[in-house]
Amino acid sequence: MEIGQPLQRLCRLQIQRLLVFVITLVVVFVILSQLIAFPYKNYTLIVSPHTKGILVHEVAIYDNAPITYEPPLNESKVPLNESKVEAGCKGYDCNHGSLVSQIATKQNGSDRNVYNASESTRLSYMISVLDSAVAARFNKKGKSFSARDRQLQHARMQIENGPTLGSIRGLDVSLYRNVSKFVRSYRLMETTLKIYIYKEGKKPIFHDPKLRGIYASEGWFMKLIERNRIFVTKDPKKAHLFYLPFSSLKLRNSSQEEHPRDRKDLEQHLKNYINLIAGKYPFWNRTNGADHFLVACHDWAMKLTKDHMGSCIRSLCNSNLATGFKIGKDTTLPATYIRSAEDPVKDLGGNPPSERPILAFFAGGMHGNLRPILVRHWHDKDPDMKIFGPMARDIESKASYRTYMKSSKYCICARGHEVFSPRIVESIYYECVPVIISDNYVPPFFEFLDWRAFSVFVLEKDVADLGGILRSISAEKYVEMQKRVKMVQHHFIWHKEPVKFDLFHMILHSIWNNRVFPVGD
Repeated sequence: MEIGQPLQRLCRLQIQRLLVFVITLVVVFVILSQLIAFPYKNYTLIVSPHTKGILVHEVAIYDNAPITYEPPLNESKVPLNESKVEAGCKGYDCNHGSLVSQIATKQNGSDRNVYNASESTRLSYMISVLDSAVAARFNKKGKSFSARDRQLQHARMQIENGPTLGSIRGLDVSLYRNVSKFVRSYRLMETTLKIYIYKEGKKPIFHDPKLRGIYASEGWFMKLIERNRIFVTKDPKKAHLFYLPFSSLKLRNSSQEEHPRDRKDLEQHLKNYINLIAGKYPFWNRTNGADHFLVACHDWAMKLTKDHMGSCIRSLCNSNLATGFKIGKDTTLPATYIRSAEDPVKDLGGNPPSERPILAFFAGGMHGNLRPILVRHWHDKDPDMKIFGPMARDIESKASYRTYMKSSKYCICARGHEVFSPRIVESIYYECVPVIISDNYVPPFFEFLDWRAFSVFVLEKDVADLGGILRSISAEKYVEMQKRVKMVQHHFIWHKEPVKFDLFHMILHSIWNNRVFPVGD
């Protein structure tokens, strides 16, 4: 007994020392882990709004979960370029000139700004992301060895460092983010760019443009580029870009014929084409398709090209940030509803501002969730607003539709199932200020055009306030915007023989811009 008691005390002492040692190790481990993680703490959850919900360098910033934005020190919680947001403010200059919603919610008992993945993205955010991507490109180190790379590098330096230009005939400075940079880039495109068009591919899916309807943009571009002699080269070794000449519309239609095919079959069709050209030529494998491009307008084009053509520069009508559109790599293809292949600019123009008695006009199918809400709130609710559902398809009704657009101050371009609508370009054709209600839509040519100068952006959640938002725009502001709509019109017009700064050249220039400044550079 006398020996057992000291042993018991010794064991208890050893156990206590062991517990202290273990606790000390745990504390040290926690402290070290905090110190190591400090520079990255909350990086995946607390992000700048400049990148919220946007795919940059093929990385999604959010993962279908709410993201909390906490401004850094010395940064106001007032949204970017939205310093006039105040409680109860519903004017155009208050929070309706952008593409983004901000929802204040309570978390852990305190008010915090929470941005949900389903929310819209600001036009200013899109511009900021684009500018950040450009800055990142120039910070990349690397050498260019091929003649093509040296030409592109030289063009890049001239575009970025060239002199400021004076007045430019036919271009109004107010329409552009940087008119000098745009013109320098455009001129270098005219003198430098060479494109190789693959001859492979059978009609009707390849080399067979459709020039009428709401998806006509892809067809008109295909027709004009395939017969072009300025940009197209027969020597692929001289090419800066490689065109994949397929029609997303005809690919989709091929699944509705005698032997219907599902979406996977259509994707496989495109994969087989890539395998064909990759096996026959070295150019695809050289860059994994990064210097190849496609022009596609069908709703399905985004998903059909995502896997096997995702590395390409994709010019898409369905430029939806929420479904994989990548700013800085992909470009927006304007959707143009062409009724006559012989006269694509038929009925162009509209009434002057003094002869536009209708405040706002919309008519269209009840596709998606937004349009039924728009019609429910505004059909027959305001005598100055003509908001309808679908109109008849007879000649008289179509003429009435155009008359409404030509007689309205604002034309409502509300998203349907997808984010894009041919009404945006229709509005410009008929000189009606477009009101874009499509939260995740990236406007065409926003890299250079300042869309806020000639259009209005309204959040989908603010449809009930549409009348008040439009009435808050002063008469002087409206006249100014309508004048700019007329001035920007020439950038959205198809010509049988392309002319300087027209739609063919603007689409090509947006692709050229992303080739000169590649995201992966």
